Amino acid sequence: MTATTATAYKTRFGSLKHFEKGHVEPIDDDVRHYAFSNCFEIASISKPYEKVVFGQNQIYVLETLRAEGTSPWYTCAHDEFALVMDGDVEVHLVQLDDGQTVADKEKNGAVLVKGEPKGKKMGWMKLSRGHQGLLPKNTAYQFRSAGEPGVIVLQSCKGDLSVEKWADICQSH
Repeated sequence: MTATTATAYKTRFGSLKHFEKGHVEPIDDDVRHYAFSNCFEIASISKPYEKVVFGQNQIYVLETLRAEGTSPWYTCAHDEFALVMDGDVEVHLVQLDDGQTVADKEKNGAVLVKGEPKGKKMGWMKLSRGHQGLLPKNTAYQFRSAGEPGVIVLQSCKGDLSVEKWADICQSH
């Protein structure tokens, strides 16, 4: 008969105000083989709505955005998904007229809408911690956060507005 020890796990939820610096704890490996970052830490040192890449698989990225105030209007040639990790964020949507959609249907990543969006208003979503919203292709979207700054994780493709700060956001050793 062998004795087994139960491992106790404790779930801790992070926020923009309370997070632990991200790190890798290798058991039988070298930490230099891994990259690890923390969306809350990234948002704490980012400009509002700066799209900082913190995960990448080929063309697909996860971007952290500090939700503070009102963002510019964005659009994209493909769907994106916004997951609110902290705070309360409104997402306003406008189905763009053809003149403001992304001309190159193969273009990756979000682009800024030129001027105010023209087209049919689709409504808005109010997202809080853990809520996810679809940002449909060729639709203008704008984030609005009136209270304390929050954190959005955006699932997208790497594009012109994607900012890479790997040396600043990843554990180096």
